[in-house]
Amino acid sequence: MTRPVVLSIAGLDPSGGAGIVADIKTIAALGCFPAAALTSITFQNTTGVFGAEHQSAPTLRAQVEPIVHDLTVAAAKTGMLPTAEIVAEVARLFAEENLPAPVVDPVVVATSGDVLIDEEAFEILKTKLFPVARVVTPNIPEAEKLAGFSITSEAEMRRAAETIQLMGARAVLVKGGHRSLAGQAVDILLGENGIITEFQTEYIEAGEIHGSGCTLSAAIAAFLAKEFTLEEAVAAAKKFVTDAIRSAPSIGHGAKPL
Repeated sequence: MTRPVVLSIAGLDPSGGAGIVADIKTIAALGCFPAAALTSITFQNTTGVFGAEHQSAPTLRAQVEPIVHDLTVAAAKTGMLPTAEIVAEVARLFAEENLPAPVVDPVVVATSGDVLIDEEAFEILKTKLFPVARVVTPNIPEAEKLAGFSITSEAEMRRAAETIQLMGARAVLVKGGHRSLAGQAVDILLGENGIITEFQTEYIEAGEIHGSGCTLSAAIAAFLAKEFTLEEAVAAAKKFVTDAIRSAPSIGHGAKPL
């Protein structure tokens, strides 16, 4: 049986906890065929990010074009897009190659606190890539940066989703797993039809976790490739990540990978 192809455009975490390695593991685990293009080679492990060598726009295009001219891409996701040049090129590629609208994980800061995108790239992300996204998946710190206000309640998560949708995103998933709201890990999905769906699971005290956002966005893309609705894909992906957090191994001296 042919597996649906899911394309990840993201950065490399050589220690395997986050980024494109986490995406590939997730996509394969969910029964899809992973394809990948690198935006940045980072130098990191479970304790932090120590540098990066960003790819150029022509290098990224040279990776993506052979993939999409040969394989039928059923779904796609983006992760770390560190420079304005890279963000603009990704947006162009999705438009020119008529690729499926991607799951956009607006990676801004690593679990360790290291910044993974410059300010110019962040602005272009909002203006160029959000309008072509199937869904944008910020965690609470990223949603705060995008919306411009602090988030301490479900009502503020909903308001942030509405604010981000006004930037052109068809749908927005504000992920609350980084903070416990009354003992629950609450995610808020604002669909393109304006309907808000709330997803709740028990908040798991597992210490610092590395790569959960990458894993969730890759899982959503994989389930979309398998023709789930967006609501079904988010629910299934959240369960997948919750189960992975419960069994996260202590590898290394820092945050646990999934």
